[in-house]
Amino acid sequence: MPVTEGAPVHGNPAHLLPPSWRKHITLWLEEDTPSFDYGGFVVGDDPAEARLLAKSQGIVAGVPFFDEVFRQLDCSVDWQVKEGEEVGVSEKKQCCAIVRGPVRNLLLGERVALNLLARCSGIATKSHEMLTLLRNAGYKNTLAGTRKTTPGFRLVEKYGMLVGGCDPHRQDLSAMTMLKDNHIWACGGSIPSAVAAAKASGGFAIKVEVECQTEEEANTAIEAGADVVMLDNFTGDGVKVASKNLKDKWGRGNKARALIEVSGGLTAENVQDYVCDDIDVISSSSIHQGTKHVDFSLKVVPKKAAGGKLGNGESVET
Repeated sequence: MPVTEGAPVHGNPAHLLPPSWRKHITLWLEEDTPSFDYGGFVVGDDPAEARLLAKSQGIVAGVPFFDEVFRQLDCSVDWQVKEGEEVGVSEKKQCCAIVRGPVRNLLLGERVALNLLARCSGIATKSHEMLTLLRNAGYKNTLAGTRKTTPGFRLVEKYGMLVGGCDPHRQDLSAMTMLKDNHIWACGGSIPSAVAAAKASGGFAIKVEVECQTEEEANTAIEAGADVVMLDNFTGDGVKVASKNLKDKWGRGNKARALIEVSGGLTAENVQDYVCDDIDVISSSSIHQGTKHVDFSLKVVPKKAAGGKLGNGESVET
């Protein structure tokens, strides 16, 4: 069963992608082959088949990107697994998909497609692992990523978070106004002035979040009209005390004046220390920054595979 079942996104995450996303694939293909395709000249364009093998355990994410690489190269992809499904559990080299098309084009798209799938799947896997850890610890609210993404690759990384069951947080600077310490200092240190300016420019549709170093700053931000306060770099015990006090003062549930987010150095090793019912959002860049890739390979099946073996000795059996 795909891990997105019951997660923040119901339905197909691919339906969230903007019309412009395919342009990224075109640019990445151009980057990988900017001039002559010497290897393609060697193999020609006879029809061929390649098998996508999962060589490590993880969650498959990035199917639309993988498919688009090969669509642009006039190849077809027949998936044997679903996006969000865990692979590599019972089989060392599980066949996840079969790609068909001119052999030259299969090899043209191979590395771009694998890089996209491996990175996106790694983020989905890490996101799901941390979310599962929090759920087992009793946390019922939202786990989110951050804006600490790779320039030019944010869409893929945010997509991986969604497939893993997490909230991607704000997509960019235009999605929400987040007033960090630098913003406050640049406004003369006045949280109310910064919030007022943000509200005036963003109007009713843009939420305002304020990064707070103390409970006092959080109270000031909520009183000024902040929609979300982020308790930044608190200790686990400090978060539990501050969040309770803030909820007692400003309300809970539908009556809450603001959401409370916790962030700053949170990883799988320490996040359980921060679990409490008064925290609405836990955000962590550890679910997408420096995550381990899921290992995939794409193996072309020779026309005559002697003994059911590929040219490098790997089995073509699925």
